[in-house]
Amino acid sequence: MKCLVTGSAGFIGSHLSESLLQAGHEVFGIDNLVNGKLSNLSECVKLEKFKFLKADICDDSIFEKIETDFDVIFHLAGMSDVVPSIDNPTIYFNANVVGTFNVANFALKSKVQKLVYAASSSSYGIPEKYPTKESSTIDPQYPYALTKYLGEELLMHWAKVYKLPVISLRLFNVYGPRSRTSGTYGAVFGVFLAQKIAGKPLTVIGDGTQTRDFTFVSDVCNAFVMAAMSEISGEIFNVGSSNTYSINKLARLIGGEVINIPKRPGEPECTFADISKIKSVLGWSPKISFTEGVRIMLENLDLWADAPVWNPETIELATRQWFKYLGNE
Repeated sequence: MKCLVTGSAGFIGSHLSESLLQAGHEVFGIDNLVNGKLSNLSECVKLEKFKFLKADICDDSIFEKIETDFDVIFHLAGMSDVVPSIDNPTIYFNANVVGTFNVANFALKSKVQKLVYAASSSSYGIPEKYPTKESSTIDPQYPYALTKYLGEELLMHWAKVYKLPVISLRLFNVYGPRSRTSGTYGAVFGVFLAQKIAGKPLTVIGDGTQTRDFTFVSDVCNAFVMAAMSEISGEIFNVGSSNTYSINKLARLIGGEVINIPKRPGEPECTFADISKIKSVLGWSPKISFTEGVRIMLENLDLWADAPVWNPETIELATRQWFKYLGNE
């Protein structure tokens, strides 16, 4: 296949690009490098079948400079994290909604066989039932979650009206080497591993009994590829690990002293994907166990050597707006 990967220099995008290249596909990557890093593409740039363009999908003129003979578009470009989305919702709307609009229109022009979108499980908000099905109530708790859902809705509408072949994957707590180290939400591995390297206590939110559906990045990449190769269109699938794990368990596996910090408003006690749909329709299932995934992270500990080392004081300062708006102060 000839593939366009938006957000190719990001965490998941770089892993997906590597996976596609290893399978013999051509990859054209786009990234504005606001969150992505060229170093994430160090293996990709060695291969002739990889091309890269530094560009912002919010600028629709960039698509006039790109060939239109792609078979598949993997749309992973966007802004993530809670606090910045509260502080700057306009940036998030532009990146996650306007950017997706531009990608959708380019996909129509290109007559692609499939567009696969990286949606977010945060669109469920605080679910009423676990495991959470795709039909569960949508209740975004902050602008990041809302804009990712609006991007998904736009693509599903394009699938209905313009017959654009689209699949949306709602990703649950993806982790793995090269996962982001900035921010204070959804990056618990980056926070913990940087603290471990520095010999500092692991900052566990609340009592640590809250659980997350940690899903390893290679499994997520496989889901993207299987979605692209399928004949299915106009469908939404959860992508999770088939289990949920407490933050306390993660802290034990990583090892070290633990200190507890205040629980954050708007966060669910549990994330846990019902993945029965993607198993039955696409035949996808996760392969990497949580214990094995954590082991891989610890084997690559040096990747977090330059990550910021958070402590209770800096976390309190960084999340002040979070508590102000979501805590109903």
